[in-house]
Amino acid sequence: MSEILEKPEPPGEYECCDNACSPCVWDSYFERLNEWKQQRAELKAKAEEEVVSDGR
Repeated sequence: MSEILEKPEPPGEYECCDNACSPCVWDSYFERLNEWKQQRAELKAKAEEEVVSDGR
């Protein structure tokens, strides 16, 4: 199994310069947040599948 991702922390108050950088620290944050959410959904689905196959 791949590494379990930790929920990312949003950028600090002073990490964004508001100059429309590409990528912005917020772009990176939301990318990591989406990866974390996707992994959680996959793990939940796998756990539910295992419970059903165990007959519980």
